[in-house]
Amino acid sequence: MTLQQTPLASRLRNRYGPAAVVTGASSGIGEQFARELAAKGFDLLLVARRSEILSQLAEELRGRYGISVHVLAADLADRASADAVVSGAEEMDVGLLVCSAGFGTSGAFIEGNLADECAMVDVNCRSLMTLTWHFGKLFADRRRGGIVLMSSLVGFQGVPRAAHYAATKAYVQSLAEGLHHELKPFGVDVLASAPGPVYSGFARRANVRMGMALRPRDVAAATLNALGRRSTVRPGWLSKALEWSLKPLPRWGRVRMMGVVMGGMTRSRAPASTAGTISGQ
Repeated sequence: MTLQQTPLASRLRNRYGPAAVVTGASSGIGEQFARELAAKGFDLLLVARRSEILSQLAEELRGRYGISVHVLAADLADRASADAVVSGAEEMDVGLLVCSAGFGTSGAFIEGNLADECAMVDVNCRSLMTLTWHFGKLFADRRRGGIVLMSSLVGFQGVPRAAHYAATKAYVQSLAEGLHHELKPFGVDVLASAPGPVYSGFARRANVRMGMALRPRDVAAATLNALGRRSTVRPGWLSKALEWSLKPLPRWGRVRMMGVVMGGMTRSRAPASTAGTISGQ
């Protein structure tokens, strides 16, 4: 299959090419970012925990597009993993960082597992911050680069029964908004992507019911299209519809409404004292 020769592909390659780092690349939104960027001609460093799946994806993308694809099996909950990503990218001309790795918990916060909650902070916040700091400095020195940080609709208010997950996404959203303005004078574009529910393993891992949801491919495509054009994107019609339905409410009203939504999604779970785990964004 030939590389995409579209205005978007040309814009992204010219502004950020030739190589990108994608975390969480073994499934869901991260995998779709990898596929979208490969089709646009980017060489890739793919990062995730599952080595076999990463290797299979890398082999597929190399054969299909003739690009260079490196893989790094790493658990971003491990504090040494971010340094391994930076080292793994040293021989590549990286101009784009996509931080898509993340997971969450659902259920009553105090009934969850403390180790899981701490690991979530490490993956969703600490590793993301560390990678953004390293590559942000590199891109600023070069006077070009792009950074995509995966936020979420839940990051704009507290969410009962997903309180800590929402808090980690609030951190990501705030960081991206600030860095968008801070790094712009250095030629570095920073974008927060804040989708609503996504079919990315959420329901299966968290034992929640999910009716309407976005496809990971649509999230990745809309996010890349928005990069360099705004500070936050809410990809897909569902994300925009949910945003507009919540916008007229005061913050306390949004919190209550999101609590109702999350309560409905988790109502079918087995014992209420067992917190589930949400993968993806």
